[in-house]
Amino acid sequence: MTRAETRRTTARRAQLFDQLVAMFLAEGFAHLTLDDVAARLHCSKSTLYALAENKDRLVYAVTVHFFRGATERVEAELARSAGAEARIRTYLEAVGRQLEPASARFMEDIARTPVAREVYERNTRMAADRVRTLISEGVDAGDLRDVHAAFVADVVASVMVRIQQRQVAEATGLADAQAYRELAALLTHGLTT
Repeated sequence: MTRAETRRTTARRAQLFDQLVAMFLAEGFAHLTLDDVAARLHCSKSTLYALAENKDRLVYAVTVHFFRGATERVEAELARSAGAEARIRTYLEAVGRQLEPASARFMEDIARTPVAREVYERNTRMAADRVRTLISEGVDAGDLRDVHAAFVADVVASVMVRIQQRQVAEATGLADAQAYRELAALLTHGLTT
């Protein structure tokens, strides 16, 4: 395969994954068959099998693609932010913005689908660790109250897991994106002097 062919193949794969992410975010995925997906994307099932060997693996790959892109966008927003309080708020609010396009059905499908749930759980753990780092940096710089960063991060992680597991939505009616905004407000007001 020539470089040009490789670039076209890679571009086509990325385009398909972007289309799959948009479709899944809008309407979920549990109810879709590979035939449905192929018809909607105007491609063959063999094209989908080139992306993943079965529906579970496709759901996994699409979920990874979504969270990888979301992480890159969140980190880009964070890079433009200065000051501990602003960085924590920016980070959590950016996470919330990345989840805004996700329909309730998508979030429910993620919660009920082991391969997708595992990706969300892994990303939640990484996000919680990122918040811990941001808190530690802020405390060390004297920008935040002297708190036990690991404890605060553990509390944040617990809330993030409850958001991910749909417990916050059930208890409060808040969508995941709004729950992250509320968490950002609570955390940043509680950490500042």
